[in-house]
Amino acid sequence: MPNTKKNLATLSIDELVPILDSISDAIFIDDAQGYTIWVNKASEELYKIKRADIIGKHVSYLERSGIFTPSVALLVMEQKKEVNIIHENKDGKRLLTTGIPIMDKEGNMTKIITTSNDITELINLQNALEDAQNTIHGLKTQENLFYDNVVFTSRSMYNVIQLTKRLANVDSTVLITGESGVGKGVIAKLLHENGNRKAHPFVTVNCGAIPENLIESELFGYERGAFTGSKNEGKKGLFEVAQKGTIFLDEISELPLKMQVKLLQVIQEKEITKIGGITNIPVDVRIVSATNKDLISLVQSGQFREDLYYRLNVVPISVPPLRERLEDIIPLIKMTLNKQNKKFKEHKELDSAALAILMKYSWPGNIRELQNLIERLVITTKGNVILPENLPSFILEETRQYQEKDITVHKISNLKELLDTAEKEILVKSLEQCKSTRAMAKMLGISQPTVVRKLQKHKVLIGDTK
Repeated sequence: MPNTKKNLATLSIDELVPILDSISDAIFIDDAQGYTIWVNKASEELYKIKRADIIGKHVSYLERSGIFTPSVALLVMEQKKEVNIIHENKDGKRLLTTGIPIMDKEGNMTKIITTSNDITELINLQNALEDAQNTIHGLKTQENLFYDNVVFTSRSMYNVIQLTKRLANVDSTVLITGESGVGKGVIAKLLHENGNRKAHPFVTVNCGAIPENLIESELFGYERGAFTGSKNEGKKGLFEVAQKGTIFLDEISELPLKMQVKLLQVIQEKEITKIGGITNIPVDVRIVSATNKDLISLVQSGQFREDLYYRLNVVPISVPPLRERLEDIIPLIKMTLNKQNKKFKEHKELDSAALAILMKYSWPGNIRELQNLIERLVITTKGNVILPENLPSFILEETRQYQEKDITVHKISNLKELLDTAEKEILVKSLEQCKSTRAMAKMLGISQPTVVRKLQKHKVLIGDTK
């Protein structure tokens, strides 16, 4: 067997240098004080340096020059042990670097060997994979929990959806409350579509849109010749049309007192009588109602029957306004923008500065206003990027109080500065709503490593980076 130790010992420096230069890993050799003794060719290529310019320079100088940040050799000198980090060179490439201290027999450090590998492509592939996995997970989540345009990340809406799904297979009357535009009708349809009545009709009645003199005939129908101008064959009422299904009484607070009495009777007796009819018709219908008004106040003022209120409000569902669930704004905007792009065969994108402004807007019209605004922007914006100046003046006016610290075209002229400010603003807003970077990643639709990098870039601190 050959004596390997003797053979290695016989290698000259002229023989070792070509061997080290042939290695694809970048190799730095520094002395114990941090001065560069030698680098191989791979280091010259990776760090865009010349060997002659580096030898004899201290690693702190190389760090200050931006050749790499931070210096692994400095960390080894401080910690007196092997160090592994991921850092960047001056071209922004991500490097996996290992610094190893070489000790003499007395345990004193004599040299530092540093090896580096470019892992930028690997990280990009990993991020792309995580983005794809996040997208797949999001699609699965939507498939299991969402219906139509119900999209959310907030805990408050999660609770609403969970309650809705639990109530879907029971026949209790449900009263849905919430401001105009929050999606009460969508929740009502979600109740129906996920219940045992989904194979039967879902009938919507806007109690505030039907004239008072017609509402009884609309709800209960009429017999042939019941009144002047009636159809010869008579007419089915909406309760009959909804047989075995669900009738959704929207804006129930607008129902006249006379009809409130009749509706109470239908709920109690489970039957209707057509105008001009003498026969009671059994109806098997689930009643879901909704209002954006305070029915208790209307009861106290005598505008709404107390007994009907309690019959309708067996199980209440309260849908929170959009301003109380800010974390839902970005997912709603993304979903609506995709929908409108498909509808109008466009490829519009929302600039991050404009998005930051929309995050500050109070959305008094809630989701309905958001959907209408995005449709308007897709139609009226000339280019493919929706900028702050494309937003309606009333939104810019409402958010002007943030001009000193916010993204505004007038205050910030540099595009990179504008985008960086917008990005930081969105991160801060997301951080207020989320407990971890994984939750932030899910909310923003990007990978968790991307969130961490952006937080570090903008020096935004977070307690939990798991």
